[in-house]
Amino acid sequence: MFPIRNIAILAHVDAGKTTLSERILFSAGEVRLPGDVEDGLATMDYLPEERKRGITIESGVAHFEWRKLWFNFIDTPGHVDFGAEVDMALSAVDGAVLVISAVEGVETQTLSAWKKLRSKGIRTLIFINKLDNPNCALDDTLIAIEEHLGVRPVLLSSPEFSEANSSVSQIQSELDVISGMRLVLENGKEEPQKLSANDVAQTRLNEMTKEAVEAASEYDDEILELALNGETVPPKMLLRGLSALAAADKYVLCYAGSAKQNLGVRSLMTGLSFFLPPPPKFPKKYLGEVVRLRHFSDLGEIAIFRSMAKLSHDQIPAGFAFYRLKASTLFPVEEIFPGDIYALRSQNRLALGELLTLKGNAVKREIENAEYNSLLQTRLECLRESDYHQVAESLDLLARMDPSIRIISRPEAGYWLLYTVGEVQLEVVLERLKREFGCEVHAGSPEVLWQERLTQELKPVENSFQAGPFKVSLELAAKPLPESEKDIRLSGEFLENAPHEILAGIRSALLESAQNGILGKGSLVGVEFELVRFDSECKTPIPMIKKACSDAVAKLIRPSDVVLYEPFMELSLECPAEYAGMLSGDILAREGKIVGVNGDGVMHSFVAELPLRKLFGYATAVRSGCKGRAQYSLKLLDYRKVRN
Repeated sequence: MFPIRNIAILAHVDAGKTTLSERILFSAGEVRLPGDVEDGLATMDYLPEERKRGITIESGVAHFEWRKLWFNFIDTPGHVDFGAEVDMALSAVDGAVLVISAVEGVETQTLSAWKKLRSKGIRTLIFINKLDNPNCALDDTLIAIEEHLGVRPVLLSSPEFSEANSSVSQIQSELDVISGMRLVLENGKEEPQKLSANDVAQTRLNEMTKEAVEAASEYDDEILELALNGETVPPKMLLRGLSALAAADKYVLCYAGSAKQNLGVRSLMTGLSFFLPPPPKFPKKYLGEVVRLRHFSDLGEIAIFRSMAKLSHDQIPAGFAFYRLKASTLFPVEEIFPGDIYALRSQNRLALGELLTLKGNAVKREIENAEYNSLLQTRLECLRESDYHQVAESLDLLARMDPSIRIISRPEAGYWLLYTVGEVQLEVVLERLKREFGCEVHAGSPEVLWQERLTQELKPVENSFQAGPFKVSLELAAKPLPESEKDIRLSGEFLENAPHEILAGIRSALLESAQNGILGKGSLVGVEFELVRFDSECKTPIPMIKKACSDAVAKLIRPSDVVLYEPFMELSLECPAEYAGMLSGDILAREGKIVGVNGDGVMHSFVAELPLRKLFGYATAVRSGCKGRAQYSLKLLDYRKVRN
């Protein structure tokens, strides 16, 4: 087994991430022909919902061998609705490629991805893409990387343009610093070619090499000494210095080319083999970690699993089967290796983030929960009563697969509340319910999830509940917390000596009541409940205690005691200048406020603040109004009090 490297590819939407993934697999010999996203033939985008929209939804997993290294390769979504997929993919990798379009430059999701990679300490290389586009600007992109990402780019490959067609950015070859050669296309793949001494490209390559040496010299004294003496730095020594540079925070190694034309890809792949770290050392007591859950119509539920142990076939726990996963195809394996990524089928129900022991037992643990802004609430109902159980199980699985999806069941009324990040995610969930699980449901119109807050301190109310020999009696009061806080807190003298199970039941009831809200438009936040008095018979069932507490909340808080806060979004929009007037007018018509404007006569960009309730159908409006040539991203800005 070769040494292992686990990598993810991240980018803003339409920067060419999946196209780059396809060309890497093609260059490594994993696919005979690279598929195109535009044609719906991308290997990594295997879901029908992905091919329909031309976006990545589930992090695709593939493998390839390059320079005697084994790469596990994860293509992550770029759309903001599927940020949870990116977070979980990053938990399984040690290195990454960040793709930046040389046409659009550093965009909002580029910044978001970079911050995630930095916060997790994942070593990252940058691929500057789309240099075959007539509107590309390599130098401007390098400047933007330094300005917006806060690191100095070191360019290790750069395209050569044909003189006759330079006005349309026709790339004819690549210059590669590490090999000191020109890379030209032969049968669709890049092949090295030596430069002659009088080749004009040698000057450009020398300049790039000099810049790489200067940067590497800051991390290697031998390189510094040779550079000061004007001597040539041997390739192996330069690699050593660049490896140290790649592990630091001041610089970032960059490769430039065109994924679509498969130029610059080979240099990037070589960089992945030289500059990314191996998996860490794992505790010997664990089999591995569940990093994602997947569902296939013909196979059922599987887990994407990062192994922490080396096991032969006869050592694998009973009821477990491991596979190589290539997009949606599984290939059985007879042994597993530490650091490698597999698909796992198990007789047991697995959970996201779960650790498994060498005997296959699950170890529950707290996993880092990012706050996903699941602000769209949609009511789902069965079309047939007999389907209720199947729909409930399918929704549960989808929510376990994606932590940004929330499901609240209302079995007494026969419906569910589905919470999603955005409209695209909602559409995908509904389509998958029908296609993968055969569930026919009626979905109501999505509504924005608002927040409710108390307007004043509320005096105690009494409530009691009795069933048979058991009785619960309590007094409950509440007061608002500062607007900067969203917690639901509980205080009172009773809490000091309360039995753990009773206290857990009380807290659970108050949290559920707050989550349901008072007006039905969102959750109640920023409240401190005070349990003034609590009495119950010995061995009173916990459900009775929860019922008494929930009823007390309903008596305590009236609709007139709360005020609504609605979510406002920050919209970052980029479009051709010809559409700027129309789109700015549309923003104002949606009660938006433009807070930033930029443009160069060719492309125009806005930053605006809008209420989320005015953004329904925005994706369709922008796509149709600008003929698919505009791009935008959204992020939650804050909640603002609704004025009567």
